[in-house]
Amino acid sequence: MKRLATAALAALLSGCVVGPNYERPAAPAATKGPLAEVSRAPGVASTQPLPDHWWRLYDDPVIDRLVSEALAHNTSIREAAANLNRARAVLSEQRGARLPSTDVSAQYSRQQGNSAAAAAFGGAGAGVRTFQFDLFQSGFDVSYELDLFGGVTRAVEAGRGDVEASAAQLDAARVSIAAETARAYVAACTNAAQLAVARETVALQEQTLKLTTTLFDAGRGTRRDVERADVLLAQTQAQLPAFDAEWRAALYALATLTGRPAEEVDADAARCTAPPVVKSVIPAGDGAALLARRPDIRAAERSLAADTARIGVAIADLYPKIQLLGSIGQNATRGSQFFQPTAVRYSFGPLISWNFPNQTVARARIRQARATADASLARFDGAVLTAINETEQALARYAGALDRNAALVRAEKSSSEAARLSRLRFDAGADNFLQLIQAESERASARAARAQSDAAVADAQISLFKALGGGWEDAPAPTRRDAAQAPAR
Repeated sequence: MKRLATAALAALLSGCVVGPNYERPAAPAATKGPLAEVSRAPGVASTQPLPDHWWRLYDDPVIDRLVSEALAHNTSIREAAANLNRARAVLSEQRGARLPSTDVSAQYSRQQGNSAAAAAFGGAGAGVRTFQFDLFQSGFDVSYELDLFGGVTRAVEAGRGDVEASAAQLDAARVSIAAETARAYVAACTNAAQLAVARETVALQEQTLKLTTTLFDAGRGTRRDVERADVLLAQTQAQLPAFDAEWRAALYALATLTGRPAEEVDADAARCTAPPVVKSVIPAGDGAALLARRPDIRAAERSLAADTARIGVAIADLYPKIQLLGSIGQNATRGSQFFQPTAVRYSFGPLISWNFPNQTVARARIRQARATADASLARFDGAVLTAINETEQALARYAGALDRNAALVRAEKSSSEAARLSRLRFDAGADNFLQLIQAESERASARAARAQSDAAVADAQISLFKALGGGWEDAPAPTRRDAAQAPAR
């Protein structure tokens, strides 16, 4: 207890700020050089810095417009912006604790009293008498807490950290919404492309079925040949409803992401029939730029700073609190007396309060604050590791999607040529019908696989851009979309 009193006296004289001073922790896996996948496959991504508006690398005005609309009107971004404004208001409240608090009051009341208490103790008078009177009161009270141990200062530091964390969370929402908007647009385009391929294949297979039926009617084929051609056609036709449904679902998702009702389909997106692709090497930057750019890492680091400051808030509760109090006012029973010198009342002086010697609750709160800061440090470390992991995985999957796409492009060309030659040989009588059906089946499979691969490449690009964490820079202020604003149909 003597040591505690000594520490309290020293703090009182010096006006110290208790609790640990925050220092930004070193990243658990700081990567200053190129990312591993960039070094392994330099033809996929480069160390050039990622541009702020990465979606412009597609050179597609439609995707540029849609992402801009989403950043301005998406409801998740608006919610994150509102949370940021709330955090700023809380910080303003905490800063207000540094100022004196004031209270102005004025009251009038009609009161009645009696002499019962005086008579009970032998006072003058034989009975109980009542009396009425008016009471006029006014007052001005002031109190100011001396921040001798830095509790208010640490609270302001915590509030500032919360504001910066909320700002980073807003940026993280922008990163996610920009990527998901681009993904929904790409999905609409790729499903439209796959639907077009399937329809072309259906048209070719319908011609084959018609030819097979004609030959059967002429006695040159068998019923089995007709049934095989019909089975192949039906299998391809069965793909059409699924592609059409996914195409419409992507358009509905795109409308919602841009702050519109689902039924307000964007006309430009509905006309897209080929997925946009970044044909150049993707500028991914290096590891240090990645960690500095990812908003989720910034949010975790700022939350750690706020929770570290809250340790000081909890420690300050161990020491005495000193308030300077002052009050001045007037009391009068008649209005004419209200402004007389005799009606004036006042008081001033310090108020010292100390939760001592039982400090069990205060020390328990200190342990809670330290544990919370430890958890925030773990989240920060996890955010760094997750950012690196997500980016490396996205790069690896993108590289694999490109390699697979290149092989499938070659396969499609070869199968198309093989089907063309097989039809010529069949018409000339050199190939049988089974060989023609096999060639056309291989061509249909190759075309479908190529279309699916194009979709996978586009989706892998979006995943990579999302992992890189860009797109929040220079974002517009979010606003509620006017209900009268509807897209052109």
